[in-house]
Amino acid sequence: MSEIEALLREELRGQPPYGAPQLDVPVQLNTNENAFAIPEDVAAVVAEFIGRELRGLNRYPDRDAVALRADLAAYLGHGLTADHVWAANGSNEILQQLLQAFGGPGRTVLGFMPSYSMHPLLARGTGTAFVDAGREDGYTLSPAYVARAIAAHDPDLVFLVSPNNPTGTALDPAVVEAAYEAARGVVVVDEAYAEFARDPGTTALRLLPGRRRLVVTRTLSKAFAFAGARVGYLAADPELVEKLLLVRLPYHLSSITQAAARGALACAAQLQAEVDELKHQRDRIVKHLRAKGLPVADSDANFVLVGGLTDAAAVWRLILDRGVLIRDVGLPGRLRVTAGTEEETTALLDAFEAAMTDRPEYFATDAEQIEQHSEESKLREPHRAHRPHHG
Repeated sequence: MSEIEALLREELRGQPPYGAPQLDVPVQLNTNENAFAIPEDVAAVVAEFIGRELRGLNRYPDRDAVALRADLAAYLGHGLTADHVWAANGSNEILQQLLQAFGGPGRTVLGFMPSYSMHPLLARGTGTAFVDAGREDGYTLSPAYVARAIAAHDPDLVFLVSPNNPTGTALDPAVVEAAYEAARGVVVVDEAYAEFARDPGTTALRLLPGRRRLVVTRTLSKAFAFAGARVGYLAADPELVEKLLLVRLPYHLSSITQAAARGALACAAQLQAEVDELKHQRDRIVKHLRAKGLPVADSDANFVLVGGLTDAAAVWRLILDRGVLIRDVGLPGRLRVTAGTEEETTALLDAFEAAMTDRPEYFATDAEQIEQHSEESKLREPHRAHRPHHG
């Protein structure tokens, strides 16, 4: 152990940093980014908002981002006001602030893996113990299962993800209600992909009234094609929002970031058209691969989890060899693919077809093979459930 390693906090020693391979290939469908660049008319509006701030960059920004929070509240609806909303540099910072305020040494956060891999990493970084309650068959969660897990572990925070990453499935609102009733602490519903849901009514935003410990987190990275701007936010009871000011850094959200986000929100209607196109391409992937005999779950996100692979790592390489980068999230027999433009999605599907033709032994496409492979995957899954994945 090096001198520096010895000085590091014990729970951080030997841990890898968060990341994912970024390779220079023609089609990159591995990090769940929005495939569409900001349209020219939207870019012009964002530039106008930013331009208003340039002369005043000698001054600190509004440290509480009140105008941005008001715009976010108006976008969300559900009777929310600026006091119900908090914003930060990506939803990861939002989650970190929640852990800083309500977690920490001697406290626990309960998660249900496989899910967003930053949750245990953020917990570790804030000295919060992360407890993985796992999932039911098919990576599902029922109200009873979640309630039992909360009763068994008595966590200070609960992390739920809807739509879940990497499975793409949305939670039944009854699961959130059950979690809230069972928990004594803060219940966080991570809705980074909410705008892609097939049923918008599944959002936990409608459950906020009367539930002062419930938090719904969102981001502009996905639906707004704003990943490079790093803007995340939450909706919660105003008192809970107020407590986050105890841990936020002074002037944490720059004037430029606030202005850019307000410009994007002003163009929400234009950007929704691209969301609809990505949903179409997502459903196209599901339909096409199912027709080829692969088990693919319906998705409420901008990505799809593809199953029925006897050797996921080998299939990942075959797809990459054809110029398409997708994501091995560490789940046996499964790969995650992001919905792209029509051309990118076509390239993805062509790559899968070519791989299935060239190496059919890597694909389980009949019912008996799929069932057998699924049972084998369940046995191996606990050993790989925490393999980090990006996006």
